[in-house]
Amino acid sequence: MLKYKKRFVLDEHQKPCAVQLSIVDFKRIEEALENYGLAQLIDQNAGEKALGLDKAKSYYKKLRAKHVEC
Repeated sequence: MLKYKKRFVLDEHQKPCAVQLSIVDFKRIEEALENYGLAQLIDQNAGEKALGLDKAKSYYKKLRAKHVEC
């Protein structure tokens, strides 16, 4: 489990409404979430046949082209 320091932001009724984290802690949490999501994606596609290098490069280029258009 990640350990991090958090500060609560209170509203006018003294109830917690937000949390402040350091950038370092935020990046660690973000990385952990990305790694978890990647592991889930790998598990979901474990039985699928892998693409060859040329097909993988072509597929990746298509994904990048779609992302750049947005």
